[in-house]
Amino acid sequence: MGDNSILAPSVQELAKQAISKVPDQYLQPNQDPIFLSDRITLSQLPIINFDKLLSEDEIELENLDKACKEWGFFQLMNHGVNSSLVESVKSGVEEFFNLPMEEKKKFWQTPEEMQGFRQIYVALEEEKLRWGDMFFVKTFPLHRRHPYLIPSIPQPFRDDFENYCLEMKKLCISIMEFMSKALKIKPNVFFDLFEDGSQAMRMGYYPPCPQPEQVIGLNPDSDVTAITILLEVNQVQGLQIKKDGMWIPINPLSNAFLVNVGDALEVLTNGIYKSIEHRVTVNSMKERISLAAFHNP
Repeated sequence: MGDNSILAPSVQELAKQAISKVPDQYLQPNQDPIFLSDRITLSQLPIINFDKLLSEDEIELENLDKACKEWGFFQLMNHGVNSSLVESVKSGVEEFFNLPMEEKKKFWQTPEEMQGFRQIYVALEEEKLRWGDMFFVKTFPLHRRHPYLIPSIPQPFRDDFENYCLEMKKLCISIMEFMSKALKIKPNVFFDLFEDGSQAMRMGYYPPCPQPEQVIGLNPDSDVTAITILLEVNQVQGLQIKKDGMWIPINPLSNAFLVNVGDALEVLTNGIYKSIEHRVTVNSMKERISLAAFHNP
C-alpha cells in the first residue's frame, strides 16, 4: 500500500462513545440521498428457489437467467446449507465483533497486508472513511491464507467458519453450473473454472450513526469477483442496489442468501449477466452485520 497508508480507527469503538456528531473524516455530504420514497422500496428483488433448480424446473432456470440479466442480484431460498450451521455462524460473527478490543487486535490489519480486522485508509486528502468495521480473510486456495488469522479465531466459531467456507464453495459451484445451463454453454465449463478457484470472506459491522444520511457503510461499487454470496447476519436493511438510475433498498429474507453477479462473471458471459453497482447505508437505531463470500475462478 505504500507509506501513505494508515489504519482507520474502529468505528464500533467510536460509536460506543455515544457521540452526537460524526467526525469530519466520515462525512460524505455529496452522495446520493440515503432515504428513498416508499414507491421505490416496493420493488421486489427476484427470488430463486434452489430446490426447484435441483429438480430441473425449466421455469425456475429461466427465472435465474432473467434475474442475472436484468438485476444482477437475487435472493436464494431453500439453498440446502444446514440451518444449524448458518445460525451458529451468525452467532459467531456477532460474538467476534463483541470481543474486547484487545482480543480483536490479534487480527489487526497492517499497511502491508489487507487481510485482518478494521480497514486500510489511504491518506489522500479527498478520501473519506466508511462507517463500518470489517474482518477480511482469504480462505481458498489454502496457500493464500494468512498463517495466523483463522487459527486465532476462538472456538467453536473457528470450526463453524471453516465448515461454512466449504459450504459456500460448494454452493457457488452449484449456482455456476445452473448459470451455465441457463446460458446454454458447454457443460462443466464453470465447474472446471471454479473447482480450484479462490474464495475470500468479509465480515462487516455497521454501527448506528447519529447522522446516517451524512455517512456511508460501503461506497457505491460493483464486486470485482465473479459471484458473491451474502448472509445478512441480523436481518437489518442497509444494502441498496442501483437499478434504472435509482437506489433500491433490499429487504433480506429470513433463511435466504443474497447472491450477486460480479465484474468477472460479467466478463465471462460477454456482458450477458450484469454486475450491478451497490452500496451499504447505515441507520441511527440498529447495527447491521453481514458475512460475504467472494468467489473467483
